[in-house]
Amino acid sequence: MMRAMREITKPVFWVVAISFIGWMAYGQVQDIMGGGRDVVLKVDGTIVRSQPFQARYQAALEQYRRQEGGARLSREDELQVQDRVADQFVQSILLEKAYKRLGISVTDDEVIQAARSSPPPQILQQVLGDPTFQTNGQFDISKWQRYISSAGPEFATQVEELYRDYLPQQKLEAYLTADLYVSDAKLWRIWRDQRESVTVVLLAMRPEGVPDSLAPVTDAELQRYYDAHTADFKRPAAAWLSYVELPRIPDSADSAAALKHARALRAEIAGGGGKVKFEDVAKKESADSVSGAHGGDLGWAKRDGSGFVPPFAAALRRLQPGQLSEPVLSEFGYHLIRIEAPKGDSVHVRHILVAITLQGAHLDLVDARTDTLDRLAADQVDGTRLDSAARRLALPLRHAPKLVEGDRLTLGRSTIPDVGVWAFEGRPAGETGPVIDGPRASYVFRLDSLEAAGVPPLQQIRARVLAAARSEKKKVVAREQAEQVATELRGATDLVTAGRARGYDVTRLGPFTRLTAPAQFARNPMVLGAAFGLKPGARSGVIADETGWFVLQEVARARADSAAWLKQRDQQREALLRPIAQARVQQFLAALRADAKIVDRRKELFRPVASES
Repeated sequence: MMRAMREITKPVFWVVAISFIGWMAYGQVQDIMGGGRDVVLKVDGTIVRSQPFQARYQAALEQYRRQEGGARLSREDELQVQDRVADQFVQSILLEKAYKRLGISVTDDEVIQAARSSPPPQILQQVLGDPTFQTNGQFDISKWQRYISSAGPEFATQVEELYRDYLPQQKLEAYLTADLYVSDAKLWRIWRDQRESVTVVLLAMRPEGVPDSLAPVTDAELQRYYDAHTADFKRPAAAWLSYVELPRIPDSADSAAALKHARALRAEIAGGGGKVKFEDVAKKESADSVSGAHGGDLGWAKRDGSGFVPPFAAALRRLQPGQLSEPVLSEFGYHLIRIEAPKGDSVHVRHILVAITLQGAHLDLVDARTDTLDRLAADQVDGTRLDSAARRLALPLRHAPKLVEGDRLTLGRSTIPDVGVWAFEGRPAGETGPVIDGPRASYVFRLDSLEAAGVPPLQQIRARVLAAARSEKKKVVAREQAEQVATELRGATDLVTAGRARGYDVTRLGPFTRLTAPAQFARNPMVLGAAFGLKPGARSGVIADETGWFVLQEVARARADSAAWLKQRDQQREALLRPIAQARVQQFLAALRADAKIVDRRKELFRPVASES
C-alpha cells in the first residue's frame, strides 16, 4: 500500500509544488522596499516586483513546455503564458483585498476539518481515479488521510497552503451565492422544454429569396447606408509578407544515424548486466524531455496501446514485462520501449526517444546555408536583400497568405512561430525579420505592406456595402410578400397544399422539442415560441423575425410528464444551481477587476530584444 502511494508522490507533489511556488511568489508582493524601477504590476496600490513575477512566469513556461511535449515555445505562446500569469497576480491581490473587506479568514480547525473530508481541488481529480485511494471502486477518504500523514512534513505543509488558498475562495462563493434559488416553476419549464414536442407546418418568406431586381440600390442610398453603418465595416490590421523558406528535413543518412544511435543505447542497456539502468539512459539521452526527466516514464496505459501512434502501439502489444524492444520507428523518431509491470488490462510503460535530426555533413550544409541566409537577408532595412539571398541560395521567394493581427501564420500544415507578433510591432514596410525556425524549415520574412486597422473607404468595399444595403431593401419586400400571402391563404384549411400550389416555401416539421428544433427554428426564436404557443389546428398571423417573415400552423402536440418531473426535481435543482453559482463568482471577479486601478509595466520592463536592436 505505502509503496503504491510513494509511486504517485512525485506527480502529486509536482501539482502541490507549482501551487506553492505561486503562493510564495505572492508572499513577496507586499515587499515594497527597493524603489519602483522593477515594479511589474500595481493593483490598487499593491505592487508586484520583477523577481516574483519572473519566478512564477518561468514556472508557468516550464509547465506549458511539458504539456506541449518539450517543444520550443513561440513568442505568441510566451505572451499568452505571460498574460495568464499577470491575470493570476491581479486576481490574487484583488481576492486578498476582498477577503479582508468581507471578513473572510480561515482557522486551523477549518483546515484540519477540510483535510479530513476531501483533498484540495487542485489535486482532487488526480487522486479520485487512482486505485491507490479507492475501496471497492469508490474514493476512500481514509486512504487519502493516511497518504498525506505519511508523505512527510514538507508535503503536508504545502497541502495545508493549498487548503488555505482554497477555503477562502469557498467561503467567498458561499457568501456570493447564499441567495440563489431556482423555483419549481423554472425547473418545470426546463423539464417541459426538454420533453414537450410539436409538429407544425411552416410557410417562410425570407429576404434572400427576393431577386435583386426587386431591391435596386442607388448610389445615394449606398452612401447613406455606408455613413450610417461604419462600425459594421471596421477591420483589424493586416500584413502582407514575402518569405524565403530553407528546409531542415532529415534525409536517409540522418535516419540511419538515429537508428544506429538507438541500437547503441539498446545494447548499452541490454548488455550492462543490470548496471546500466534504463531510467538513467532515458534522463541523459531521450529526446522526449517530459518523460525523459522522469526516466522515460509514460505512466499507465492500456495494453492494446490505444492513445499511442500506431507503430508504438503495435510494438507495445508484442512486448512482455521487463522486455526491451528493438528500435521502433514512428513519426517522432526511434523508440526504445519497456513495460515495467502489468495491472489488469493496463501496463506501466517507459520509453527512450531518439529523434531523427540533421547530422554530420547534412547538418553542416544546412547550417551553412542558414548562416548565409541570416547574414544576407535577416534584420535588414533594405528589403531587396531578401530577393538577392533567394537567388544566391536558389530558393523561391514566396508570398504568405494575408496575416490578420492577433492570428498566427500558417503555411501548409505548419504554424510558424513569432511572425504574428513581429509583423505588427510598428516596423516600416520593406524591413526583414530575424531567422525564424519553424517545425520543418527556417524562414526569413519581409513586411511588404501593412493595412492599418479601421474603416476602409467606400470605394474599397463597395461590393460588401452594396450587398448589405440591398439585404435591407429585400427585408422590406419580403415583409410585403408575407402579408400578401397570409391574406391569400386565410381561408385555406391545408396550408401545405394551398401554399405549394402557389409556389411558396412551405414545410412540415416535427415532432421536435424546444431544444431539438430544426435549424429553421434555432435561427428564429420568435417563430419557435409561436410554434409552442398555438393549439392543434390553429394558425398564426405573420411573425416577423430577424431572418424573415413566417406563418405557422400546428398539427400535433405531445405534453411533458409532470409526475416524472416531480420524482427528480431535487436533483435537477442541484445540477442547475452549480453553474449559476460559478457564473455569480465570475461576475464578482470581473467587477473587482473593472473597479481596480491597475498599472501594467510589462511592455516597458520586458521589451523584446529584437525591438531594442
